[in-house]
Amino acid sequence: MRNIRVNTKAVAASAALLTLIPGIANAAVDSETAYIFNSFSFILNGALVMWMAAGFAMLEAGLVRKKNTATICLKNIALYSVSALTFYLVGYNLMYLDVTGFIGSFSPFWGPDDADALAGTFSEGGYSASSDWFFQMVFVATAASIVSGAVAERIKLWPFLAFVFLLTAIIYPIQGSWVWGGGWLAEMGFSDYAGSTLVHSVGGWAALTGAIILGARKGKYSADGKVQPIPGANLPLATLGTFILWLGWFGFNGGSVLSLGSAASVIEMANVFANTNMAAVGGVLAAMIVTQILYKKVDLTMALNGAIAGLVSITAEPADPTIGQAILIGAVGGVLVVFAVPLLDKLKIDDVVGAISAHLVAGIWGTLAVAITDADASLAVQATGIVAIGIFVIITSTVLWLALKYTVGIRASEEDEFGGLDKAELGLEAYPEFGPSSS
Repeated sequence: MRNIRVNTKAVAASAALLTLIPGIANAAVDSETAYIFNSFSFILNGALVMWMAAGFAMLEAGLVRKKNTATICLKNIALYSVSALTFYLVGYNLMYLDVTGFIGSFSPFWGPDDADALAGTFSEGGYSASSDWFFQMVFVATAASIVSGAVAERIKLWPFLAFVFLLTAIIYPIQGSWVWGGGWLAEMGFSDYAGSTLVHSVGGWAALTGAIILGARKGKYSADGKVQPIPGANLPLATLGTFILWLGWFGFNGGSVLSLGSAASVIEMANVFANTNMAAVGGVLAAMIVTQILYKKVDLTMALNGAIAGLVSITAEPADPTIGQAILIGAVGGVLVVFAVPLLDKLKIDDVVGAISAHLVAGIWGTLAVAITDADASLAVQATGIVAIGIFVIITSTVLWLALKYTVGIRASEEDEFGGLDKAELGLEAYPEFGPSSS
């Protein structure tokens, strides 16, 4: 199998289980049964991760103004489609095939490689090639979705999709090959179970560079430096989007066990589900408490981002912590997001949905936190991976954003921004029955 993203802990635990439980050996080593369950896990959990695309779309649609709602919905369904295409054309093999340490192979994923299974031969820990491709593919769209929310309401459609094409075809798979493809960071011992850095921080760095180069929305920051709040149009929709993301995250982290063919892998997946859920709980409650203390009122949007920050924080290592540790890891993420959002505003970096705070900041914290619960992880190695991937994404993203800016342009005109991108880019309104969409 091409996928080198192997969960060695589950494999070792499975082997140990065989030696401890009399009579289980014959059942446990049924390779065909394991093959079926492993493939089923990829398919089902991959579908849950794909559903996160709907969560991002609803969250972002709720946090932008109504004049930009249809555009943000289009961007989310388009970026998912672009990401899937690029991961087929080059991304999968660039990330997993013949990785030399820093990069894989430039070639398409040509489809099923299941001849042995069809002939009745099943390798230990095997799975359908297409199920693996599908599960790995749905991850890449998440990184692009993070960028979408941060640069919303003032970026043009086609330049944005051009950036997504290059992010998902080149940037994401190259740095992914360093860890999940068995590259140089994996050899150092860098650990990122489901992608706090490889997915969420990558999207966060790309979003940060884009937001800086693109500039803030008109009216967001006054001449004297004060922040002018620009509330979203539909907070119930944003809340629904957060719940959808929460649900999809069970597939994101749970599927990253990468197997379901043994009792040990089932136990690990159950632990991952429980820790993922409770980290989000910790993020929500921590964000609520901190906003109550700081602002004397609870902020719904901060609670929503607290949930996401908690989920991002636990993603780097959701299997090892106890439930209590998972709650605390998520809670720290929720606290960080409350302080990161106003910090970005002080720096005049306009992030419409708080994506940079929830995904980049919490992603860094979660990756460092691996060293707390995983005895095999090194804090120095974890920090090395964060810095290396951060530098790579910052440089490549900056080059791409600037190239687009000075060729086709990335920023909508002031007139289009004022009237709304729905009319300017799509010629329609998301809520035509509710009056003028310029607010």
